[in-house]
Amino acid sequence: MPPLKKYFITGLLIWIPLVITAWVLTVIIGTMDQSLRLLPQAIHPEYLLGFHIPGAGTVLTLVIVFMTGLVTANFIGQKLVRFWEALLSRIPIVKSIYYSVKQVSDTLFSGSGDAFRKVLLVRYPHPEAWSVAFQTGTPTSDVSQHCDDDLVSVFIPTAPSPVNGFFFFVRKRDTVELDMSVDDALKYIVSMGVVAPPLSGKDSPNLIGRAQNE
Repeated sequence: MPPLKKYFITGLLIWIPLVITAWVLTVIIGTMDQSLRLLPQAIHPEYLLGFHIPGAGTVLTLVIVFMTGLVTANFIGQKLVRFWEALLSRIPIVKSIYYSVKQVSDTLFSGSGDAFRKVLLVRYPHPEAWSVAFQTGTPTSDVSQHCDDDLVSVFIPTAPSPVNGFFFFVRKRDTVELDMSVDDALKYIVSMGVVAPPLSGKDSPNLIGRAQNE
């Protein structure tokens, strides 16, 4: 590889992750900073100090989330939550959206259950191909009673955007459980196979060093 091309690729490998990371953090912090709109204008940090403080709303958002968890952890807070959910259940469209999102979030963030705890290999999109999938649970009795085989429910994410994908029921005996963490699997999917999961006891591949050696 010519020196100029080697140095250019090395520079890209340094700057691209930094720029993308900065962009993602900027979007997240900018979104969380919108929580400052909850405060009266007179006590906004920008109004009091005379200049904008990036991340001030992020701190406020984290405090709100923490205080919400603290308040709802006791008996009175739980009654307030039940009252709020009972109120939402009376609104047809809101009820469907809220309870669907709540069931997903309760499953993902709870310490119990097998949802998104196992990384599998499944045959998709045809019998000669393999895809990385996440086990999300087991089928309900309404589904399993129509099948003779033991099934599992899986989510097959798309690359490079793992938030989109396909949901299937597959035969458990047709899956292969991988010794891979969910984080490593997501990195593998986002990079479209470029960033391979680290081997046991070894570090992940050094892409910058590999480019310099070519």
